[in-house]
Amino acid sequence: MPGTCVIGLQWGDEAKGKIVDRLTREHDFVVRYQGGANAGHTVVVGDQVYKLSLLPSGILTPGVTCVIASGVVVNPARVIEELDDLAKRGAGYPENLRISDRAHVIFPWHFAEDRALDKSTSDGENIGTTGRGIGPCYRDKVGRAHAIRLGDMYRSTFRSQVEHVVAAKNRVLEVLYPPGEFKPLDASQIFREYTGYAERLRPHVCDTTELLLTAAEEGKRLLFEGAQGALLDVDHGTYPFVTSSNSSGVGIASGSGVPGRHINRCIGIVKAYSTRVGGGPFPTEQDNPTGQYLRDRGNEYGTVTRRPRRCGWLDAVALRYTSRLSGVDMLAVMLLDVLSGLETLQVCTAYEIDGKTSVRFPSHVDDLRRAKPVYETLPGWKEEITGCRTYEALPANARAYLRRIGELVKQPVGMVSVGPEREQTIVVSKM
Repeated sequence: MPGTCVIGLQWGDEAKGKIVDRLTREHDFVVRYQGGANAGHTVVVGDQVYKLSLLPSGILTPGVTCVIASGVVVNPARVIEELDDLAKRGAGYPENLRISDRAHVIFPWHFAEDRALDKSTSDGENIGTTGRGIGPCYRDKVGRAHAIRLGDMYRSTFRSQVEHVVAAKNRVLEVLYPPGEFKPLDASQIFREYTGYAERLRPHVCDTTELLLTAAEEGKRLLFEGAQGALLDVDHGTYPFVTSSNSSGVGIASGSGVPGRHINRCIGIVKAYSTRVGGGPFPTEQDNPTGQYLRDRGNEYGTVTRRPRRCGWLDAVALRYTSRLSGVDMLAVMLLDVLSGLETLQVCTAYEIDGKTSVRFPSHVDDLRRAKPVYETLPGWKEEITGCRTYEALPANARAYLRRIGELVKQPVGMVSVGPEREQTIVVSKM
């Protein structure tokens, strides 16, 4: 009964979608269990590039049930847009999509709150939210009084729910916006719009918790697709510069409803270097020509937002922490080809904080902000490796780099990506 999860071990953007797409054919279900339309996964099939923000990456594989579980906050318009885009391109298998009736819905007031609220810390540093209503929706989910779930949209009480929430939100938003800038939300218009969305999505909506529990008990093969990365976990990441959900492995059970005992393999996705979007400490950041080299070679711009990503060297201290946190038993190292052409490579093996050396990842963001990376230098390689299809075909220095990552993180490297296409993934038989 192989249950597999794919978790990003950095600040997101690790190319998880590619590995999920590869593994999908070995599974019966692919499950998105947290996050929202702020998480973009890119899948390349031949000369076609698909950018998915809510649909599970498995939607491109026939015969696989794709689940948007209860831990996801759903923008129904975005789901429909993605389905329509796949239909126009003659791709995807929408009949296999299931969406949890427990999933919370993003409404216009969430977008309005995202625009109005200051998304900076007390010292003025931007947290890095995408402005897509995800945080306000999660806030309402926890607050309960103003939350609406997908299943509520099929009840006779839906209109009164919308009217109740709009009345409350209009009062709050009028205060948040500068005088004269806020146009009150129209409850009737929102009800009509979202009723239309509900009808479009009706064939896909069900109790996915029951669906997945039954599937697990029947021995079906489940693949859990993480969004963002473990360092953005709201409880265990670099708070407050995090997302609004549990994006490490600890969020799988709560987001999907499937107990951890049904998962026997956890693959940690690691970019061969480090990137980050928005504010927050980034000990190995290279705000210099090296960082720009990585950005240009790796096309380091957000899948959904197109924001340029901050780039730097690999941080093994952070990776060891997130691999332990997520229960990882194998690594997939992505974008190794981006490093080709560099004379030397740096890997952070420890931090120096206030004159003391430590291999522990700090729990407080202020301590991480003071951390100075202790680097180990490794030789680079000049060869382009996008054509390599076996581990043995990689340059000796590339293999040495991979071995060192495995040693530092204390987990084996099982897969290596040398390009965006499906066939540019190497399964490592030996190190």
